[in-house]
Amino acid sequence: MESLWKADLGDGNYKNPILFADYSDPDVIRVEDTYYMTASSFNYVPGLPILTSGDLVNWKLVNYALDKINYDKYDIPQHAKGVWAPAIRYHNERYYIYYGMPDEGIFMVSTKDALGKWDEPVLVLEGKGLIDPCPFWDDDGKAYIIHGYAKSRIGFKSYLGIFPMSFDGTKAIGEDHILFDGVETQHTIEGPKVYKRNGYYYIFAPAGGVKQGWQTALRAKNIYGPYEEKVVMKQGNTPINGPHQGGLVDTVNGDEWFIHFQDRGLYGRIVHLQPVEWVNDWPVIGINAIDGCGEPCEVHTKPNTGIVEGITSLEASDDFCTGLGDSTAEGVDIDGNGAGNGRLNLMWQWLGNPKENFYSLTERVNFLRLYALNTSGKPEPILWESANVLTQKLVCPYFKATVSMHMTHLSENEQAGMVIMGGHYAYLAVRVIDGKKTLVFAMAYSDGDNIKEKVTSLKVLNEDDEKIYMTFVMESSGNEPEFKVYYNLEGSEEINVPTSFMPSDHTWVGAKIGLFANVTEEKEKGGYADFEYIHVTAL
Repeated sequence: MESLWKADLGDGNYKNPILFADYSDPDVIRVEDTYYMTASSFNYVPGLPILTSGDLVNWKLVNYALDKINYDKYDIPQHAKGVWAPAIRYHNERYYIYYGMPDEGIFMVSTKDALGKWDEPVLVLEGKGLIDPCPFWDDDGKAYIIHGYAKSRIGFKSYLGIFPMSFDGTKAIGEDHILFDGVETQHTIEGPKVYKRNGYYYIFAPAGGVKQGWQTALRAKNIYGPYEEKVVMKQGNTPINGPHQGGLVDTVNGDEWFIHFQDRGLYGRIVHLQPVEWVNDWPVIGINAIDGCGEPCEVHTKPNTGIVEGITSLEASDDFCTGLGDSTAEGVDIDGNGAGNGRLNLMWQWLGNPKENFYSLTERVNFLRLYALNTSGKPEPILWESANVLTQKLVCPYFKATVSMHMTHLSENEQAGMVIMGGHYAYLAVRVIDGKKTLVFAMAYSDGDNIKEKVTSLKVLNEDDEKIYMTFVMESSGNEPEFKVYYNLEGSEEINVPTSFMPSDHTWVGAKIGLFANVTEEKEKGGYADFEYIHVTAL
């Protein structure tokens, strides 16, 4: 397997980002000699990814904590909603993840085995605008949630809140209160993570906004405050903007490190690792500290965790063999019973809650079969509103992604192809129009509050054409990315599809590569497409 992005330089050093992938709002813990990371997943399912590492630099995606979002409305993609910034903790020999859903409330999932099945979500506190929860179990037998507020739902921001919860972590047992007012000095403070050290309660929280903000530390002798405040990392003289929300973690020898994200536009929120030192009971994050405030590093000595980890890279290619792609992981069983359609590689997430009739890895061996469905229920379905779009994150800045698709079983007004999904999106597809397989290229754009797809017919294919290769390329052009689209039929040369399209993020989610099959009208016809592989190489 080709390594698409190597953070481990192989000489005892690493480079940032450690993950060039959209793992937004990361949080991390250490349990014995293993590190566990989770991140926001928004409307993408399965949700709450679980990544593991032995050295904080080389990470593997090994599981998800959330099979689906247990509200019917998420059967249709709810962009910018769903599972927001989580916090992962290990308490009383059990793993916990707390997360906010801005329209529903604060939830918790837990398990004895982070790599196994997680329990069903528990609603800890219902309410709009409650986000970024972090649990804290104190040594006096009391427990709390400290969290942020979403202005879009509750009408204000720049505050942190607190409420007591039951010691078993399942429910709020008191009223929510404002804990910290950051309006004047720490505007847009959010994403709190809570720790206790040397008699102080610490809250690590980003402020100042995602693209240009900084890291703040708050400390107090009482969990209810009052809190002192200090900026402990900012961009400084580096190209690493933000730097934004993350989590503090230690090694077996007592060293401490901070994992956080950087907003990189179309690539989403990529993950960085910073050293941490303590001076006068204040954390200093990063390097080149001035007055206790560091700046992010680009290259640094690897953490001494006592574990020698092989150099790893996140996967993007998939040959759909045995339902596990190229991965040694167990895959994701979205059926809940393991029956019938096989298991997808862990890299894949659906645009909304999946159903077992979306796909099969068993109907045709070593192929992914996607059924042409209308999951939106609308007379003129578009991909933006279709849960049955299978997506994966971009995992390196410049790449070539090629899909091999068999198209002979598509029916009238059905289509299948490859999409680059984001705030606006584009796809290349084979669509059956008036009984003829037709290659189309579509670009989506905003029309007021609605998304519209503008479709252009490129070529009517021959009746005996069975397979097509579709390629998306992101290449460097004057240090800026440039997006290109190609296709070729069996035995023919590759043809460029001229386009000025450029992928983008959407709200808090980076662009993603996707595969799909759908109908362009309300009625389903029962057709499908078979995908032989997706091969992604770094450029």
